[in-house]
Amino acid sequence: MVAIIEDIKAIYRNDPAARTIEFLIYPCFHALLIHRLVAHPLYRLKIPFFPRLVSQISRFFTAIEIHPGAKIGEGLFIDHGMGVVIGETSEIGKNCVMFHNATLGGTGKQRGKRHPTVGNDVLIGTGATLLGPITVGDNALIGAETVIINRDVPANCTVIGAPGRIVKKDGKNVDLPLPTSDYWKKHKGVGELQGEVMGGNGR
Repeated sequence: MVAIIEDIKAIYRNDPAARTIEFLIYPCFHALLIHRLVAHPLYRLKIPFFPRLVSQISRFFTAIEIHPGAKIGEGLFIDHGMGVVIGETSEIGKNCVMFHNATLGGTGKQRGKRHPTVGNDVLIGTGATLLGPITVGDNALIGAETVIINRDVPANCTVIGAPGRIVKKDGKNVDLPLPTSDYWKKHKGVGELQGEVMGGNGR
């Protein structure tokens, strides 16, 4: 219940158009309510089929796709919501903001951890695509249409572009590539890692 209250507060904190009880008709409120109260609890109980059924019904009505396995911290605000995708092993911290068409996705068919872990107070802009078991640090800002694949985002950074590059770090303007994901380095072979680097992501 605390998480739901914080979700409502996030709507008013982040959307100047929200006034009296408009939150009751916000797609993000509906999607998160269903995820927190029904889909995710059923998933944690390892009940087959029904968690996905509930999430698909929610997707039909809200245009927001949240896999029932996703772990979402309190105070998430999904602005507009259309086209947002949050994958099964995604983890999102507290007080984050996502805009429409943002994706937290995977890069292949492997099982286990394969989606991003997002810290607290992170903003993910319109159309941003974050793929793989990456880590996004606290207070990061991900610009609209940014693409990040198997690259970690340090805390207190602003990242833009495709592939994404750090343009601000700790309040100072910079121009830096994103570091290769720690998870990727630990779980992929050297040959695969070299291929990823030579492929140009993050350069």
